[in-house]
Amino acid sequence: MTTIAVTGHLDLTEGTVPRVRAALDHLLRPYAGDGGPLVGVSCIAKGADTLFAEAVLAVGGRLVVVVPSRDYRRSTVEPAHHASYDRLAEAAVEVVVLPYETAGRQAYEAANAVLIERADRLVAVWDGAPPTGEGGGTADAVLEARAAGVPVDVVWPDGAARRGRAPEPGPGGDGRPGSG
Repeated sequence: MTTIAVTGHLDLTEGTVPRVRAALDHLLRPYAGDGGPLVGVSCIAKGADTLFAEAVLAVGGRLVVVVPSRDYRRSTVEPAHHASYDRLAEAAVEVVVLPYETAGRQAYEAANAVLIERADRLVAVWDGAPPTGEGGGTADAVLEARAAGVPVDVVWPDGAARRGRAPEPGPGGDGRPGSG
């Protein structure tokens, strides 16, 4: 069994979504027949987390959902994402709700810690931007995983972009294992 967790950007452009999904499909396909089930661990936030969770399920993997706080869906998940969030939570074999009442830095940092603790590998849908200093973000998770010795696969296909930012080459990842 291989357990792969995800971290990634929420603000992917519309044109980036199919590129990232194709890269995730390519990355996860070999794990589907790896002699045991694939387990994907995700907070199922919009963007990268949801694309990863859908790709895990598409290859027959099992999904584990980490919910950063008790109020996460109500206070943080945008109404346009409710249906996807609920569908993925229902499809999960396990939902881990962290013991925080409200979403925020502490809850997000704790969620990253759970992702990394459970992971054999971490997939980062990441443009290579450094940590913001707010904690609990994509760059923070990548740094924590690398410090813990968890291999990181960076996925940032050519032409990928975040809303409000110009497309840039990522930190060397194209969705192939070992590329980050």
